[in-house]
Amino acid sequence: MRDHSEQLEFMEIDMSEDTETASIEIPDRSSVMNQNRHRHMQQGAVLSSEKRFVEEAERLTAMTGEEVSPVPFMSYWPTYGVMNDAQLKWYLYWRTEARQGRYLDVDLSYLFVHIYELINGIGWKSAEEGYNQLKQLWLNYGERLPQLHVYMQEWMVDYTLVHELHSCLPEVMMLSGGYLPAPLMDRELKRILQENPAELTLDMLRRYYDYDVTLNTFYRDGGKEMLERYIPKVMAVADSYLKRTHGTGLLPELGPDAEQTVERTLFHKAVYDESIYGRSVSFTYFPIGMQAEFVQRLTRIYRCTENKLRERLGFRGRLRGKMLEPELARVIERYVDKAYALEQEEAVTAPVIHIDASKLASLQKDSEYVRQALTIDENGQSPADTAVFSPLERSQSNVTCGHNVEEKDEHEEPALVDSIREECVPAEVKLQWDEAAAADVQEEWYEFAERLESRHVSAIYALLGDHPDDELMRLAEETGTMPALLLDEINDAAVETIGDLLIDGDRISPDYIDIFEHVKR
Repeated sequence: MRDHSEQLEFMEIDMSEDTETASIEIPDRSSVMNQNRHRHMQQGAVLSSEKRFVEEAERLTAMTGEEVSPVPFMSYWPTYGVMNDAQLKWYLYWRTEARQGRYLDVDLSYLFVHIYELINGIGWKSAEEGYNQLKQLWLNYGERLPQLHVYMQEWMVDYTLVHELHSCLPEVMMLSGGYLPAPLMDRELKRILQENPAELTLDMLRRYYDYDVTLNTFYRDGGKEMLERYIPKVMAVADSYLKRTHGTGLLPELGPDAEQTVERTLFHKAVYDESIYGRSVSFTYFPIGMQAEFVQRLTRIYRCTENKLRERLGFRGRLRGKMLEPELARVIERYVDKAYALEQEEAVTAPVIHIDASKLASLQKDSEYVRQALTIDENGQSPADTAVFSPLERSQSNVTCGHNVEEKDEHEEPALVDSIREECVPAEVKLQWDEAAAADVQEEWYEFAERLESRHVSAIYALLGDHPDDELMRLAEETGTMPALLLDEINDAAVETIGDLLIDGDRISPDYIDIFEHVKR
């Protein structure tokens, strides 16, 4: 078997803040490697340090530890073999607590040993379980031990690739503040632009701008939060507009010849036995980040959005540089104007809600009875049928969902309950166009209609009626919400499909009212 021990590298830990450890003389790397090789010689063959670690990890995986006092531990290549007895006892106790969700303060070297166990497949039964353990370590120690981020953002990527946990990559990117290796970032950006551009985040897009947006004063002086809210929706609006007008969205057209394959070394700088999952993993991607026109367009969309927000907030100064084509710029500015105005209106008119605890308890009691009355057991009886009620309660129980129901013979009650249930469940309402006009309706409107729930369609019908305000209020009361929330939900669906706000204020925008002239009612 080929000896890979020469490939080992030291764990690079930034200890500059610790004056005592910083003064320790670091031994020459080659001398330490030679010592390790000499120590692990057995019958003339070299035993891989990684394999030795995995063997010991398997032996210790089920071992728990009793509570002991913490013992400091700092190693440039942390393994069990460099721990003394007291350190190993503390490690086993700390690991026992961490597995139970109690994350005690611990030295970074101890933490790395546990991470090495997990990436070598030790300490979990399913890949998802191992991922969650690694994620919890990252979440609970990332702030306490900032050096951890540098390693975890890479090792977590390797873990998801090895175990094909592709759906976890967006979460890894979020935990790392928007970072992914460039090829994977390109692949993830392509997926989001194809599926739902509104899922883009400012952190993710920062890599694709041709300058560092975090350095400008608007971003630093309170604009960051607004940009995080607006940029994803603006990208969705721009993508939808470009698809309607140019046939393609933000994603550049790339032929199959543009696809590239990259080979990524697994768990670099970790104690990892490559015989378990291999030395590397390969994947394909389209290098969209290298497309100059694509980068320029994303940058100009950002610049246009920030300038409009600066204007709305009265912020002095504007970003300079090449601007978007006028038509797209007007679409973005119009969207920002509407969305900002809607935010301000909601901030002013949002009602203050006070909850009467006694009425809430009464409603919960009534709701529980109605639930029981509508539940039928295997014998065709509801729990309410067998309950003992006072005469007053019995008479009141016959009024359900607003209907006065006369007392029936006990053999007739199951049919009665079925009838009540049918009357109480509203029929599903779909947004549809008359057959004569359906052929002229663009595809994005059908996508918009598919995203709407019955209450949204009913709200649109209300807006098309003679008394929209009264109808919206009635609908909101029936569905347990508020008119403004209904309209917001409709606008969210519109932005992600037609690329614009459908509701302007509290009415359908004049630009789109014609679309609904032939809607079935």
